[in-house]
Amino acid sequence: MSGHEFVSSYDDASGIDTSTEQTRIGEHTIEEMRGLAARYPDRRSALLPMLHLVQSVDGYLSNAGIKICAEVLGLTTAQVNGVATFYSMYKRRPPGRHHIGVCTTSVCAVLGGDILLEHMEQRLGIHEGETSPDGQFSLERIECNAACDFAPIMMVNWEFMDNMTPEKADELIDRLAAGKPVQSTRGATVVDWKQAERVLAGFDDGRADEGPSAGDASLRGLEIARRNDWHAPDDPGSGSLGEEQK
Repeated sequence: MSGHEFVSSYDDASGIDTSTEQTRIGEHTIEEMRGLAARYPDRRSALLPMLHLVQSVDGYLSNAGIKICAEVLGLTTAQVNGVATFYSMYKRRPPGRHHIGVCTTSVCAVLGGDILLEHMEQRLGIHEGETSPDGQFSLERIECNAACDFAPIMMVNWEFMDNMTPEKADELIDRLAAGKPVQSTRGATVVDWKQAERVLAGFDDGRADEGPSAGDASLRGLEIARRNDWHAPDDPGSGSLGEEQK
């Protein structure tokens, strides 16, 4: 048996940055955190929206924000960090004002997702996981946006941009860079990263009904059913198996 030290390959580069305690979180935000906690029978259930609230203020999960969440919920910072570093929607470093996500899973990959991601890297001058020097854009490879019928998909601050091509992506970036309004394919007008995070934290911005919520591809089966007068079977209501199912 050869003697050599075990070398860990664990990469902690995505961990919470503990080198700074800077934060924009003030008493007003802390009160909002307490309000979120009060919505749940078990206060710790509020952790996920609270982390989004931290991102809506600091832009990312600051170390100070992690500690405040722990204090409000009566958790340890290790418990909060464990959740914060598990979900990819929580950012350990500041993303851009507009966070671009490109899906490269299965259908999106077959229909050009990888090509679209490579094009975005060249266009923005950054690699996935990076933020542009001017702080305007960041880029992420997304693992399935659950919108295969509109592949390939891009997202801007979590809003859908369907059936994307490099040409459409260039036009999208041009409009965002110029500060012009951009309408999601199936959703509201795109807002900046922090505003979108506040919505995910559970604070209504009054735009829930803005824009279409479903596209033609999603509704095609329903339209065919209506043309043919098809209906779902009646609910037997009893919950027991019928004779033909036994």
